Amino acid sequence: MNKVEVKIEVLSYAKSQVGNYVIVLSELSGNRKLPIIIKSADAQFIAVRMEGMKTPRPMTQDLFKLLTDGYNIDIQEVMIHNVAEGIFYAKMSTSNMMDILDVECTVGDALSIAVLYGCPIFVSEEVMQSSSVDMNAPAPPTNVVAAKRKIPKKREKPESIETLNKMLHDALESEDYETAVELRDRIAKLKKV
Repeated sequence: MNKVEVKIEVLSYAKSQVGNYVIVLSELSGNRKLPIIIKSADAQFIAVRMEGMKTPRPMTQDLFKLLTDGYNIDIQEVMIHNVAEGIFYAKMSTSNMMDILDVECTVGDALSIAVLYGCPIFVSEEVMQSSSVDMNAPAPPTNVVAAKRKIPKKREKPESIETLNKMLHDALESEDYETAVELRDRIAKLKKV
């Protein structure tokens, strides 16, 4: 399985999904961006650790690190390996110097652990191809002439994948990550039909 190394580029509050956040992953040696929705607790931990702040009490991820350190288990990498119906699947690769074990986890947990351990974050090429946006690719032409684009409602005449791709590209350029996630999911549904 081919994999692409990414970094956390942006963490932003999701306005329409109360209590959730959008995290944008950028590939290290390319121009693709992958927006993903994560839970508030994961976003809080990631933000605190990325800013180098300490919490007065240990968080769940800190307890996990205490256990893995106590048993000489190292986290080698985390990987987002699949996406189905807008849900991303991740795993952590662990090692205790003798055995390597992959442990399934949520994407939010995987990214939290990656920040805590300072280990690399990977995304399978298949996930990148299906769910990311290449920011250097020319935006598909569209005949939409609106100052602010909105996601078409389901009862309206459906738009083409090309138009939605243009809107997705525009949303990422204007840093509207929540809209980008919604558009990406709509495109994925249309491609399945």
